[in-house]
Amino acid sequence: MDSVEQNTTVQTAVEGAAVTINCQFETTDISPNLFWYQQKANGVPEFMLSKFGSRIQFKERFNGNLNTISKSFPLTIQDVRVSDSAVYYCALRPTVT
Repeated sequence: MDSVEQNTTVQTAVEGAAVTINCQFETTDISPNLFWYQQKANGVPEFMLSKFGSRIQFKERFNGNLNTISKSFPLTIQDVRVSDSAVYYCALRPTVT
């Protein structure tokens, strides 16, 4: 059964530093498609980055590093800003909402 787990509930960082949000997943797919979304207060989730096959698509200061051995896809935000305050979701295709 495919699943995603984010065990970090609240994470703080100093402005200008880098912060990493963890994501663990389970899937039988040998080439999983993973995504990160950002949802700001009173907003809808917005696409941040994805991993398709062997490449990762980046958005600005946000990047991911897929590890198929440890089954992790952490999101790293460089030069973190107050405006980055949000809820971050890791998703695995197919996504069920």
